[in-house]
This record gives sequence, structure tokens and C-alpha cells, in this order.
Amino acid sequence: MNTLRVKIALLMVVVIVAVVGLLTVMLFYLLGPPKRTHSMVPLAQQVETLFHVAEEGSTAVPVVSEPASGHVFEGFSQRLRDTLAGRGLDLDVIVSRGGWRAPLVVSIPVEGKGWVLLPITDFPRRGVPWRALARWLFLITLGAIVIGVFFANRMVRPLALLENAVESVGPDGVLPTLPERGPAEVRVTAKALNSLSSRLKNAMESRMRLVAAAAHDLRTPITRMRLRAEFVQDEEERDRWLTDLDELERIADSAILLVREESIKAPVELIQLDQLVGSIGDELREQKLDVTETAAEPVKVRASRLTLNRALRNLIINAATHGKRARVEVGHTNGVARIVIEDDGPGLPPELLDQVFEPFFRADPALEQEHRGAGLGLTIAREIVQRAGGTIKISNRQGGGLRQVVELPRADETTI
Repeated sequence: MNTLRVKIALLMVVVIVAVVGLLTVMLFYLLGPPKRTHSMVPLAQQVETLFHVAEEGSTAVPVVSEPASGHVFEGFSQRLRDTLAGRGLDLDVIVSRGGWRAPLVVSIPVEGKGWVLLPITDFPRRGVPWRALARWLFLITLGAIVIGVFFANRMVRPLALLENAVESVGPDGVLPTLPERGPAEVRVTAKALNSLSSRLKNAMESRMRLVAAAAHDLRTPITRMRLRAEFVQDEEERDRWLTDLDELERIADSAILLVREESIKAPVELIQLDQLVGSIGDELREQKLDVTETAAEPVKVRASRLTLNRALRNLIINAATHGKRARVEVGHTNGVARIVIEDDGPGLPPELLDQVFEPFFRADPALEQEHRGAGLGLTIAREIVQRAGGTIKISNRQGGGLRQVVELPRADETTI
């Protein structure tokens, strides 16, 4: 209910119904039917005229022996008698109706002769006809709802362009090209968004080129420094130089790999996820890492085999090295394939959980020498998974250690 479209439609309905309803009530009081007291005098005049004509014995006015049959309206009859009495005529008239659709009949007594019957039209109802007004306002409300919804959609349509543009942002953070057509406001908005998307894309590509160029250019001085380090006489000092150079080289390689993952679109294929995880586990166990598959339900996803293999490998290695051992579970639920990786490490402080995917993040710099790496493994893994339409969540496991959960859209052979 809390949307601009609904608010505009509701405002239009309230305004239309309120204005029409108020005008209807005002016109009813100003131009409505006359009061019964105003209509009673002409009727009394007609009754008086007929009475005198019949009393004189004219054959133009038929006289019957009994008053009209049917339901007698006592209140109406008494008001007519009072009006006649005010005109100096004391008649015991009777107002009655013979049936639902029958007209009203005034029975006028003529002494010594009988009764004169005078059919009359129905008098207006007393007071405001609230039922009729309620039905009228109900029809007005239905019409106002249709008009309000129609015009609210037309008015909000340009804003829906912004909403659809934001929702269609791809994993690379770039807006798709929007068609520049429609009303002037829509064209201006689409043009501005396309310009913003183009500048954003150019800025990201420029950043990636800068990172790749810097990482590539680092290789030459690193190589020269490695050659010079070989001539250092002190063996301990030489080892420290070579260790630092190895670290620089790993950072440069990881930066180039990150740029490659963000800029290259690898071909997508149907992957048997449980088999892929099993092959990664076999490979890492050959490297003396403690990796165990606790459960492996058959499930398929659509992604690049090479990049997804790299992402899952980084996550499992992270658990097996920093967390001592990795327990991997593959399953699926509600159309989502899920890989759960748990370890027995120390975990992370809660305030650092949101930083684990930042480039070059290290929870404990003191462990840098024990577990060598550039700090880009989780960053690259998240980039790959997001490009496949999935998500990664990392949390502390109850009892110690980390729990990494990767979710990907489930696929089958017929998925396009």
C-alpha cells in the first residue's frame, strides 16, 4: 500500500467521491422535491372543488357507495383533513392504496350521496433518501477507482523506468542501455541513465586497466630485485629478500587474475556440481590438505566450469589452511544449489565478518608467513559466484570455526 501509484490513485478516488458526494447532497437540499406541506394545499383545493361539484348533484363527478379499498395511510389522511379544516371544510377524507403499484386514492365523503374517489400521484418521501444516495455514491466510487488507477499508472510510468533500471543492474554493476523513447521526461531520464552507465563503465574499465598495468609492470623490477638478492652474501638476509619478493609476485599475479575475472566472460555450461566439488576435494587431498565431503546430493548449475572451479577451490583451501580442515556439503533446496564449507579454525571477530571479501584482507597479519597468499582469494571467489547469479555468506560456526555458504541457481538439462 505504501507506493506512489497507490497513493495517487487513492487521492484521486477520495477527491472525486468527496466532491461529487458533497455536490449531490447540496443540490438535493437546494433543488430537491418540494416539502409535503407545500404539496398538501393544492391537493386540498382539488378535494374541495370535487366535493362542492358532487354536493350540487352534478353528474360529471361519479359517486360510489363505499370508499376505495386497500391500505389506509392514517398519517397522510389526518394531514389532509387538517389542511381542509384550515380552509373551513370539515371532511373525514381517507387516503388509501389498493396495491403495491396502484396509485393513491383520496376517498371524499358526500353526505347523503356516497363517496367521490380522487386518484393522486405519490408524494415525495420525507427526509433525505439515504439509500438512493448510498447507491449513487457507490457507483461514483467504482468509476473513480477505475479512473484513479488508470491515471496513477500513467503518471508513475516514468518513475517505473528508474526502478526497472536499478533492478536490471548486472553483476558487473553496469546499467543496461535503456531505450530513449516515450514522453519528454522519460527520454531525458533514459538519456541521463545511459550517460551515467557509460561513464561508470569507462571508469571501471580504466581502473581495471590501471590495476592490470601496475601489476604487470611490477614483474620487471621484481625480477631485477630477485637477481640482485641472489648476490646478497648474508644467507638469512637473502632469504628475507626472496620471501618478500615472492609475496610481491603473488600480489601482482592475484591482481592480474582479479582483473581477468572482472573483464573476461567465460563460456557458460551445465555443471554437475557434486562431481566438481568431489574432484576439487581429490586434488586438494593429494596436496596433503584435510578436506572431507560430508554429503553430496546430485545437483546441476549453469556457470563457467573454469571460473567456478577456481572460486570453490579458493574457498575450500581457505577453510583447510586457516581453519585446519574443511568439511564440504553439497545439496539443494527450493531451486537453489548450496555448498556449505565448515572448518575448525578460530573464526573471526563479528566486526570483521563484513570485511572478509575486501581485497588484501587479513584477519591476523601474524599468520601471513604461515599461510602465504595475496589476500584476494575470497574477493575473486565472490566475483565469480556473483557473475554466476549466486551469493556467498560467511558466518561464525557454533562451537568454533567459520561456515561458508555458496548458493547458486539450480539448473537442469533443459535450462537455457
